[in-house]
Amino acid sequence: MKKLLLAAALSTAIIAPAAASAQDPATSKNAAKYCKELRDGAGKPNFVSMFGTKKNAYGKCVSQTAKKDATEDAAQAKKAKAEAVEECRAMKTPGSKNAFGKCVSEKAKAKKAAADKEDKAEKKDRINAAQTCKAAKKDDADKFATDFGAKKNAFGKCVSKTAKELAAARKAEEPAAPAA
Repeated sequence: MKKLLLAAALSTAIIAPAAASAQDPATSKNAAKYCKELRDGAGKPNFVSMFGTKKNAYGKCVSQTAKKDATEDAAQAKKAKAEAVEECRAMKTPGSKNAFGKCVSEKAKAKKAAADKEDKAEKKDRINAAQTCKAAKKDDADKFATDFGAKKNAFGKCVSKTAKELAAARKAEEPAAPAA
């Protein structure tokens, strides 16, 4: 009986944080804010072509973005901790009994913060790309169709390509990280 209760308690402890992160209201609010900015940047017709019909495009955007953000956050936190453990092991942290734990905690937080900053920059790139593509489509529809096609996904192709170019340019401008 004790083993059964222990197993139930452990499974609850494992499942509860995952469920909480999937339903995090902050993630939903950030996703809603992002989708509003993307819709405004792209224009409603282009936004609809990226996410679905007029009725549900905004909802699909929010849902997809919130799910993607939650999944990315979990993966980034896991990767940050794993990298921090390796770095702290390599340093052979001297000092108190908890020096290794403090080292891992500090490095993992710093790595997660850097990943969050990059995510924010990527979202900004995508919004800027949507604005750029909207202008390009308006200025020369024929060239836009030649470059990205005339199908329903043409605007999405333009946003994806332009956002990648903006991210590459932004990364090229950033100073190199100092060696540890």
